[in-house]
Parts: sequence; C-alpha cells; structure tokens
Amino acid sequence: MRKSDRHARHSSIIVGVDTGGTFTDLVALVAGKPRVHKVLSTPDDPARAVLEGIRALLAGNAPNFVTYSSTVATNALLEKKGARVALFVDAGFEDLIEIGRQNRSQLYSLAPSRPDPLVPPDMRFGVRGRTYFDGSVASQLDESDLARIRQLAEQSGAQAIAICLLHSYANPETERKIAGILEPLQLPLSVSHRILPEYREYERLSTTVVNAYVAPKMVAHLRHLEQEFKDVRLRVMQSNGTAVASSKACDEPVRTLLSGPAAGVVGAIELAEAIGIDRFITFDMGGTSTDVSLFEQRPRIRTISYPGGYPVRIPIIDIHTVGAGGGSIASVDAGGSLRVGPESAGADPGPACYGRGDQPAVTDADLIAGRLLADNFLGGQMRLHTERAAQAIQGLARAMKTDVKSAARGVIRVVNASMERAIRVITVERGFNPRDFALLAFGGAGPMHAAELALELGMRRIILPRNPGLLCAWGALNAPLGREYSLTVREDVPVLHRLRSRAAPMIRRAKAELLSDGARPGTIRYELSVDMRYRGQSYELEVALRPGFVERFHEEHRRRFGHSEPRAEVEVVNLRLRAHETRTPLAPPRAPRQSAPAALGSTRVLVDNSYRRVPVYGRDTLGAGTCLNGPMIIVEMSSTAYVPPEFSVRCDDWGSLHLEVR
Repeated sequence: MRKSDRHARHSSIIVGVDTGGTFTDLVALVAGKPRVHKVLSTPDDPARAVLEGIRALLAGNAPNFVTYSSTVATNALLEKKGARVALFVDAGFEDLIEIGRQNRSQLYSLAPSRPDPLVPPDMRFGVRGRTYFDGSVASQLDESDLARIRQLAEQSGAQAIAICLLHSYANPETERKIAGILEPLQLPLSVSHRILPEYREYERLSTTVVNAYVAPKMVAHLRHLEQEFKDVRLRVMQSNGTAVASSKACDEPVRTLLSGPAAGVVGAIELAEAIGIDRFITFDMGGTSTDVSLFEQRPRIRTISYPGGYPVRIPIIDIHTVGAGGGSIASVDAGGSLRVGPESAGADPGPACYGRGDQPAVTDADLIAGRLLADNFLGGQMRLHTERAAQAIQGLARAMKTDVKSAARGVIRVVNASMERAIRVITVERGFNPRDFALLAFGGAGPMHAAELALELGMRRIILPRNPGLLCAWGALNAPLGREYSLTVREDVPVLHRLRSRAAPMIRRAKAELLSDGARPGTIRYELSVDMRYRGQSYELEVALRPGFVERFHEEHRRRFGHSEPRAEVEVVNLRLRAHETRTPLAPPRAPRQSAPAALGSTRVLVDNSYRRVPVYGRDTLGAGTCLNGPMIIVEMSSTAYVPPEFSVRCDDWGSLHLEVR
C-alpha cells in the first residue's frame, strides 16, 4: 500500500453502507481497524436506518467519508412510485416511449405484456425543430416556441422533466436551449445528451425518462443525508462498481439502479484477489432477492439492462437477480403447487420469526430446519420467535397436506431451485460450465443455502468470506471513484489516432470531475474502447481501443459467433471511456492460526430428510489452518452457515472458509 494511502486510511474514519430490503449493513475503518454493524432497514425512510446505524457504529464520532449503496432509485422504479414526469420530444414522436421496439421478450406468449409507460400521454409534449443524423439543423426553435415550452412545463404539475430530441448526440444545441429555459423552474432536469449521447432513440429516451422518474426521490433522500453528514464526503455506489459524489448521483440517479448488487461484486473481487482466485460466481442471497454474477479475470460489464421491463442503457456489472431471499413468502397456488417468492416480507413485518408478521418465509423454514439458531441471530442482538415460525410453517403444511418438517424442507428446495436457475442463466446459457468456477457465497442467507446449491450444480468448491452478511458494505467501503462516458461517432474508416483525438474531450471531462470529487492527481486510470460492427449489422461488439483493435474485433466476432469476415468493411459506432481512481485495495485482516477449535454445543438440524444433532461452531474460533468435516452449523454476527455431510471445511489465512466436496 502506498504511504499516502496508508496515512489517509489510518487518519480518517471511512464508512461503507449497504441498504437492503431487510437489513442495512455498515462497515467502518476507525484508525485502520474495522468495525461492523447491522440494523433493520426502514423502508418508509431509508436514511433513518443509515443514520441510526452510523451513530451506533461510531459511538457519536463523525465519519470523514461515507460510500453508500442505495436502493432508493431501484425501489422507486420497481414499485412504480416515482415522479410525475413531463417529457419533451420532437413533434410527432410523443408516443415513441409507448411504441418502443417491436422485439418480443416473451417469444412464445400469445398475449405478451409490457409495462405501462412511465409518462402518460397527457404529459408528453411535442416541440418544433428538427436535427438530422449528421448534426445539421433542419429547423430552429424561436422565442415563441421556447415560451410555449416553459408554459407547458409550468402548467403540467410535473415533479421532474425529461428532454429527448432526435439525434441530439450529434448536435445537442436544441436540447441545451430547452434545458436553459426550464432550469429556472428548479425541477430535476434530465437531458438526453447529458445522460446518454448515443444513437438509438428509443433506448436513449427510455434511459432519460427513467432517470427523471427516480430523480426527485433520490435527490430528497441524498439531500437529507448531506444535511445530517455535515463536513462529510458522501459518495454513492454506481451500477458499474465505482462510486460517485452524491451531487452527481442526484443528477444521474439512473446509474445507481444496481448499486447494492454491484457493491457485493466489488467486495467479492477484493476478497478473491487476496486469496488468489480469478474464476468464481458470486452468490449474494439477502432478505429480499438473490444476485449472481460471473467473474473470469475481470467482472463482466454490459451496457443495457431492463429493470422493471424498461430499457436502461448504462454500463452495469452483469448481474442476474431473482426474487428469492430470506424474506421470500411461501404459499400454495390454486393448482396446489408450492411457490416461494418473489413477494417478500421485507424488514416490516419481516418473516414470522421476527415477531411481527405471520406469513411463512424462507427464514422461518431455515429456523424450523435448525439451520438458524434463535439465540444466535445477529450475534444474539435479535432473538427469533421459534413458536411464530412453527405456526406459520404449520399453516403452510396444512395447505400442502403434509407435516411441518416436509413443508420446511419443501420451502428450502423450492427457493434453492430458483437460485439454481439464476446461476444457470449466467453460466450454462452463456456457454460456461459452473463446475469450472468456485461459488463465492455471501449475504445474510447465502451461507445457509450455498452448499446444497453447489451440489445440485456439480460445483465442488465454496468460499464463505468472514462477515458474509456485510460483504456488500465492505465492497462499498473499497469502491474507487469512477466515471463512464460514451459518444456515438459513426466512423466508417476507423483510424486509431483519429478516434483517440475524438476521445480527448471525454478524458479532460473525466479528469476534472474525478479531481473535484476528491481523486488524487496521478491516480486516475483511463480505459478507451469502441463499439464495432461489420457494416450492415444492427449489433456491435466492444473492443479495447489499442493498436490492432480492428484485428481484435475480427477475433472477438469469431469467438463469440463462430465466424468472421476480415475482408469485410467495419465501422466504429460508439466511443467509450472508463475512468477510475486507482488505489491499493484494503486486504481483509489475517486470521490467527488455530487447528482444533471447540464446539459451542450441538443443535438439531434437518439433514436431507431427517433430523440429527450436529455440532455448532463460532466463526471467531475457526482460525487459519482449521480443518473440519460436516455436518455442522457455523454462527457469527452477520450470518449463519450450514455445512452438509458431503463437505469438509478449511479456514485460510484471511479467515475465509473453503468448503470442498469430500
């Protein structure tokens, strides 16, 4: 670690926060030493749990830096609780947001459904003026047009404004004029050439509208935190695994839609580098959902996703999410089949065993199966109500016409099947064999389900980090400052020096913004890439912009699709820049050596289809060099692990547990 890095880390109080659907997790470095904490999330006001957690974690001290992975933008979109948006587009294109693309995500459905547009017809306004694809202006807006736009916005009752005109990536002048006349209204303003200066009008429009839709809630939430965190640098996780200043997150909240899952991947990468693995699958099972991602030498980045069914074209870590978590509610459908999720009990009322709800959830099934210990939940800070869990599972058992043991086992099997399908999506369906990867399991519920999941997939190695329920917060703590930019260039004869020249303004902008956010001079790394295709194709491949980039495009095309045409004409469609601060990652603390830990006791656990007594170990008693054979339960503050009989356990020098098939 560089001396300046070491001094900054030891002289500052740095906090990473991850807000989940059930718990808000916090990790802090105080004088270079880690502190951890978990509190129940407060869905009505997520800031309350963040503030309460930081006060408890730091005992009243003020942090210097807080990096926050937030679900505010995500929930506003998925729950359809965003803003009333006024949309300004070219006249005649008011319904583009509803028409969209004519591709079908449900190929064999006779009655496919699409989500309702985020902007209703009466809030879509057409404006005169037209810009062509080459940036030339066919007709200008005059003063009367601008006055009309201002009047429409004022009378609409909008809480946010989105502006998206044809070909503004080539010439943004008209969008700038409209933004200038609307800025005095002091409403969140989303302008497409600032959000996404790329061609393909529908994706740019959808991304801009989503940004406007979630902006008011995100702005209010972050402003509240900024008021409480006086003299504190507040940063927010982006979906690409880097952090951004809160002011920028207010301008472009669309970039935070997968901030929580991205923080988990960053935390997993930091751990994997320390223990020396470069091929793994992250398995993050929390209270509401499960997120999985494949890592092979580097995280996989994609540039389009569909949260809630709405196209969003921003760089994100390739993460697949399913509605399967500890709070997922179990029920029997009209056909008599057992269903688990995607509905979740969340933090309030939570699973029945939390003492407030009465619907059976996965956590209740784990408790009845003996995988959770009522007295050891959150290290004993929160007691679980076994009798309420039993009543909830008993009701489910009656509906299933079976006993409580079989009902609990059924819930676990069904939720495991959902998560197994998620891992197959990112492996088998994309040409990867899951057996070639380690399963890096974390989240509060991940270690309870990882072993059985690995057995079903044929995976022979599982890694459980220390404090697995806090790995997303650790990832937020470690996330570097970063920016990503793109620009449509449409170069028919791509030449390296000309493309680098066109990227120069993006590099200058990235440097200025990162330095203003607190990055140190000389620590910023720039990565240029291009979206390329054969002329006439409607899709592109991304390749690094380096000498020989055209040849690499042909190689990548052959690897991906099985063929290439080196003599065919190619074109560069988009330029991309990834800029981020480089710094030495924080390695996890080393574990003391210990080979023969004593069990805390034993407990009755449902192993396969029958109960048996198994030993219980405290995670802090498992030192480096410890080797044990399952079955067993391992308890710690942030999570509980279930190790079936098929696995042995080895503790490495960093305190991570390696489960291997015996």
